[in-house]
Amino acid sequence: MVETGGGAAAGLYHQAIVAAARRASGHGRLLAADASIELDNPLCGDRVSMDVQVGAGRLRALAHRVRGCLLCEAAASIIGASAVGETVAQLMGLEAALRAALGHGFERASLPWRELEVFAPVVHHRSRHRCVTLPFEALNRALAEAASAPPQGG
Repeated sequence: MVETGGGAAAGLYHQAIVAAARRASGHGRLLAADASIELDNPLCGDRVSMDVQVGAGRLRALAHRVRGCLLCEAAASIIGASAVGETVAQLMGLEAALRAALGHGFERASLPWRELEVFAPVVHHRSRHRCVTLPFEALNRALAEAASAPPQGG
């Protein structure tokens, strides 16, 4: 249940994060994935599974499953809504850009997707940074695994 009263939780779980999490863009499985990765955050219990299909240097399809907090669900949903069609090189830089924004404050020029600005309130809650970055880490690892896998078919 989302806390809607005052305090730190209300700042973290503002309406844009709740809406992104509820959209659950990209939620599900990708049966013909080039790579599938599952990562978890043992400190809070978040778990992310990411399936990707890559072709011609671009992300062709993506699906994810999240068992975790709204921050983790919202981050995965933003990836699901924005990543398909992007180049692998662009996507591989997202995690570092997001970590930098969380560590040093958000500036629009530093993030390629404006939607990521919804995480600006997390800057002041260092213990929650990994909740936001875990789906991006899973995406990076899945893309790296897809790049190193032999081509399917023949």
